[in-house]
Amino acid sequence: MILDLKLVGGRVVTMDPARPTASVIGVWAGRIVGLDDDVADLPARRVVDLDGAVVLPGFVDAHNHLAWAGRAARTADISSCRTVAEVLDVLRGAPRSSGWVEVAGYDHRVLDRPLTSRDLDPVGPRVYVQDLSGHACVVSGDVLDVLPAAVLRDAQRDASGAPTGFLAEGAQTAVRALRLPYSLDDIAADVEAGARQCLREGIVLAAEAGVGGGLIGSSPLEVEAYQRAALPIRVQLMISADRLEPVAAHAADGIRRAVPLGLRTGLGDERLSIGPLKLWTDGGMIARTAALTRPYEGMDTAGQLQDDPDVMRAAILDGHAAGWQLAVHAIGDRAVDFALDALAEAQRAVPRPDARHRIEHCGLVRPDQLDRIAALDVIPVVQPTFLWAYGDDYANIMGPERTPWMYRGRSFLDRRITVAGSSDRPVADGAPLRAIQFMVERRSRSGQPIGPAEATTVHEALTAYTVNAAYACRMEHELGTITPGKLADFTVLEADPLTTDVDRIADIGVAATVVSGDFAHNPAAF
Repeated sequence: MILDLKLVGGRVVTMDPARPTASVIGVWAGRIVGLDDDVADLPARRVVDLDGAVVLPGFVDAHNHLAWAGRAARTADISSCRTVAEVLDVLRGAPRSSGWVEVAGYDHRVLDRPLTSRDLDPVGPRVYVQDLSGHACVVSGDVLDVLPAAVLRDAQRDASGAPTGFLAEGAQTAVRALRLPYSLDDIAADVEAGARQCLREGIVLAAEAGVGGGLIGSSPLEVEAYQRAALPIRVQLMISADRLEPVAAHAADGIRRAVPLGLRTGLGDERLSIGPLKLWTDGGMIARTAALTRPYEGMDTAGQLQDDPDVMRAAILDGHAAGWQLAVHAIGDRAVDFALDALAEAQRAVPRPDARHRIEHCGLVRPDQLDRIAALDVIPVVQPTFLWAYGDDYANIMGPERTPWMYRGRSFLDRRITVAGSSDRPVADGAPLRAIQFMVERRSRSGQPIGPAEATTVHEALTAYTVNAAYACRMEHELGTITPGKLADFTVLEADPLTTDVDRIADIGVAATVVSGDFAHNPAAF
């Protein structure tokens, strides 16, 4: 046999307990065919001396928004603004697209005062300011004027009773419906840009968390955009649950609703595949819409569920019955209760071993919920970097009792719960190494401890972004460890996270990213 690629001179951390380390990797036809002595003497078309660099399995980001990330990168950004006047300066210079002025990065927490529709009206018409969280927006008055009264029923209002222009969750979705769809070519270009961001950070598989509808979707034809895109990494698509339609299936199939043609989790290949069915049950902490069992600290709101509970419950039951893996967005503890209740009911109605249902975020988990998550074998898909970026704010709005319950690590692992790592890019920094450092340190950007009892080891944090994230995406047979037979996808690092000082892990350089045996990122490095 002549290998296509042989990697030598590196320190290989396989994440495979059967063979934890190696120094030589043999690759043929895009797959790993052997390690060390099994391939050391085989000839190869290309031999790369890694000169002491560290090789890990390619990172997997189990919850990402590639199209949104790419679009945000080309959209006027106001995240650095600190006054409304600065925001308006950016808006006045922002281009129009399809008749709309769109800007990204709105964060009410850092401005001198909240932005309102009255501020936007001189820039109008059709001004849309996207909240950093993706769960809210601020729009100009002309947009408010065309929204149905039912949409504005629960809208934020000023002292006079008029809507302020800040719209969250379902109301924001109604506004996005006025703007959508984006063109397939634009979506494909945005996906490629988002995927290149991932590639630079060592990510080889990104799970796109909601296409075709829902809170994040860009077009009813969105899957086609991913087929058009020249994807530099592997992508798994979560299909929005609002694509479920009634079907006249055979009675023996027990399927009431399905995605057209019976599509479900598992279709596709190693480069592009369909993953879970995505459902949203609440909002987010930045927008103060994550559904809690008691109010936010110092506030008179406890957030909100995303939709009528009966509607959300039916989607979970029907999606499960149709054979989907489910990815249920639930950040607040009230939403986690709802998700666990509905998933338990779905399994009682139609028992499915190895369904691998997931709770996306699982952001606030009370002590009494931990054993339920373990018993249901649900996978929390967490975003540790949220607490690095926003932990000070989250701690303030949760208070001292609830702060240790946020984005848990140790409590899950001690119960043998599979914890999958992700970013929710572009809501926060998408680099896996940043998240891995936080999982071990549990300190915010300012250095404030955030639930230090939930700290993991470095190896456990690496597992979350390799082995466990691959498992959550049902790709553990292809990715997650450096094992013969699996895809030749590697992250090549300038230093070893296992031996680097913990407070320097996020600073480790990604020397290269290898996909199917090709140096897809930084090919000139070696």
